[in-house]
Amino acid sequence: IDALGKRGYQTVTATDGEDAIEKAKAFQPRLAVLDIIMPKKNGFQVTRQLKTDAETSGIKVLLLSSKNQDSDKFWGLKQGADEYLTKPFDDDALLAAVARLW
Repeated sequence: IDALGKRGYQTVTATDGEDAIEKAKAFQPRLAVLDIIMPKKNGFQVTRQLKTDAETSGIKVLLLSSKNQDSDKFWGLKQGADEYLTKPFDDDALLAAVARLW
């Protein structure tokens, strides 16, 4: 995520899935970059909640995960994610994914 700040993107971090939802509602970002493995609510749950809430449904979601099975990617996209990037990834891959969604 440091790579995003270095490229001029403003970033806000969340401590867990519930915090991510609260911050998405408060800040109304253009894009949410979420890990799937998070405390309280995982990235799938957060994505689903963001995409089904009229207040946050327009926020693009990029899921990041070490879960690299086709079924994981399918499930993430089915929850409403706009893109799914598997770990490990380099800064260029992250920046390219963000640029596609921006």
